[in-house]
Amino acid sequence: MKNLKLYFKITVDNNCPLYEKGELLSLSDKALSCPKNKATCLILVREMTNILFGLLDSGADMEAADDKIYSCSGCTGLIKFDRISEADARQEGASVVAPLDADAVALLAEIRDFPLIQALPDAYLHSVIRSFRRERFAADTTFITKGQNSLYLYLILSGEIVVSDTSLIIATLGPGDICGEMSYLGGDVAGADVKTVTDSEVLSVSGDAFSKLLDRIPELQLFMAKILVQRLTQSNASHFDTFDACMSGWIREMPPAELFQIFHMNQKTGVLAMDLPQGEAKVSFREGCVINAQYRKHSNQAAIFAMLKEKEGRYTFTTGLSPEEMKAAEIGDFMMLLMEGIKRVDESGEDG
Repeated sequence: MKNLKLYFKITVDNNCPLYEKGELLSLSDKALSCPKNKATCLILVREMTNILFGLLDSGADMEAADDKIYSCSGCTGLIKFDRISEADARQEGASVVAPLDADAVALLAEIRDFPLIQALPDAYLHSVIRSFRRERFAADTTFITKGQNSLYLYLILSGEIVVSDTSLIIATLGPGDICGEMSYLGGDVAGADVKTVTDSEVLSVSGDAFSKLLDRIPELQLFMAKILVQRLTQSNASHFDTFDACMSGWIREMPPAELFQIFHMNQKTGVLAMDLPQGEAKVSFREGCVINAQYRKHSNQAAIFAMLKEKEGRYTFTTGLSPEEMKAAEIGDFMMLLMEGIKRVDESGEDG
């Protein structure tokens, strides 16, 4: 059987939590494609599968529209949709995904076993591949510089790459590893240098394109959250001996997200004071848990979210808490708090 693709237009929306009247759906013998940036409803998948089997069993003309009204009962609401022709779907603006060219197919085969690609559902592989650009760097090339904006993420194809802070090597990376995510997720300013040891080849993706992928692919969000935890833990372990002896420094060199993670991972008890552009900020930690935060007119979670946006200032950490603070409750799960704050920083940057 030749490749099959059917198109539908939503004509009725009765409190559906996901889709709206006028949006388009496409159905092939392999997958259901939903409107751009919309989640795929499992109930709709079931209904569409039944529709596909019904049409195949009936021997209906698969290339022409019909007069039947289809529906999905959904969860909290329902939608109804009409089957339309491919020509009408194109005129309406349906997204018809072009096949990958030979180079992209070869690239996908090359990176198919990389952890990032393994984490993605097959339905998103084409859009992810199209977002990347292949680049080559000669040995001894610094392509991410500490203290400067880094607007790209990189997936390493070949070569050896080191992440370092002055003379301190934080990590050595190779094929399948990602770099640049700390700069992007932490607010665009790189906290370390990233340099090639040998001639290297990478795939780069812009922060804007990556943000769109994160919005669309929950599995990618989870993968990047795990990467963030691993990298912060690795970076913190490298920095902590020096940091423990000198509990002060500049925000541009160690942004709030990394500072908070240091105290959390090392179960520190004390007060982090930051002199930020819009005033003084304080965060109290008890054995690594955040129990109090104040910045400007904000407190607790709102204060943490506001601090994560800052890129300049100075910090000082003082060990010890008062007896009252030692009994205080946490303001929230630390990693959920951190990831929500980073997400809000990213969204506010896009709005700006």
